[in-house]
Amino acid sequence: MHKLVLIAVLISTGLLAGCRGTISEKSPIHPNPNMDAQQKFEAQEANAFFADGRAMRPPVPGTVARGFLRDDTAFFRGRNADGTYLALLPVEVTETLIARGQERYDIYCTVCHGAAGDGQGIVMTGGYGYTPAPSYHIDRLRRPEATDGYIYDVITNGVRNMPGYAQQVAVADRWAIVAYIRALQLSQNASADNLTPSELAQLEQNASANIEAGRQGQQ
Repeated sequence: MHKLVLIAVLISTGLLAGCRGTISEKSPIHPNPNMDAQQKFEAQEANAFFADGRAMRPPVPGTVARGFLRDDTAFFRGRNADGTYLALLPVEVTETLIARGQERYDIYCTVCHGAAGDGQGIVMTGGYGYTPAPSYHIDRLRRPEATDGYIYDVITNGVRNMPGYAQQVAVADRWAIVAYIRALQLSQNASADNLTPSELAQLEQNASANIEAGRQGQQ
């Protein structure tokens, strides 16, 4: 038994001694060296083959990156084929779309246009000297005077003192913001005729509950 232990110790010592790590002056072994020296041009390298001396070639005029053709003029530019603004959104208006629009609006728009869309954002009311932002609830910015395509174009490219948000807000999110702006406008100018009978009944029920709660609070 002791001999077996001694043999195991000697073998372990030999193995450890063989792995002690030394610097070799021999060339490393390359089983497949054909990729070590490639005939290629690095980035920004010169190439006398071309008249301009550049190895990196510019794209052919008219080249469009995969996925960036953007041939849907209505969706990407907010315009009809004749160049006029779209009257209505080119996407289906859903609760999910409006909720997304509210989220993006709260991030990018409320600072100037206010949470209610009345132009009373903190930038406008904080005494910073900015030109007041218009309210979305004026006739000039409501349908049909201001089309959905026009609102989308303003978000994309800006207008007057407002910068464009094409770099910050994705195309689909711009349409979501347009949908939410229309919802804000409707919230400030809705009438009973815009409601279904069930919605009108629910509204009246909520109003009655609020009145009753106010009465109890006064007692």
